[in-house]
Amino acid sequence: MGIDKGTSNRQSPEARISVKRKTTTITFRIESDIIERLKDKAEQDEITLNVLVNHILKRYIEWGMYAEDRIGIVSLARPVAGELFNKMDKEEVVRLATEVGKGAVIDLTLFMKGYLNPSSFIDWFLPRMKNSSASVASKRTSDGIQSYVIKHDMGENWSLYHKTIVESIFNEMQKPIRIGATESTLTLEIGD
Repeated sequence: MGIDKGTSNRQSPEARISVKRKTTTITFRIESDIIERLKDKAEQDEITLNVLVNHILKRYIEWGMYAEDRIGIVSLARPVAGELFNKMDKEEVVRLATEVGKGAVIDLTLFMKGYLNPSSFIDWFLPRMKNSSASVASKRTSDGIQSYVIKHDMGENWSLYHKTIVESIFNEMQKPIRIGATESTLTLEIGD
């Protein structure tokens, strides 16, 4: 299956504290109305135009270039998805996650990352959550535990669905993980 066991004042806080990355200067011709809308958005978000464009390009590279027709993901309005999950009982959610969702997620990760291990899965899963309008926070503790908190407003069954998939995939990779789920959050703790 391919599973491996093994400096502007207007930048966002995330951009200011991130590690300096190698950059390249390049020139593009972009329609004026698009530039104006991007400038407005950057000003609204209190970031530079450069930071905004980098975020847009990063999101495209991590997700957009795959998600458009190529991998079988459909857009569904949040209230509709929430209602579908809320109408299911817990057993139906777990069955959907184990019988359909897990295989689909593994296939998506393999297609987008080229291999499946704990790192590639998390590198796929977190942008997936962000692109589902969830907020993601992460931290590394002094004892080497990487933890992630995923905040959403999709309900308990949405959390259960993703908890079941993630636990199943990590169990298959023989990688320990602790997952907590509430009505509005998922927490993941992964050791070194």
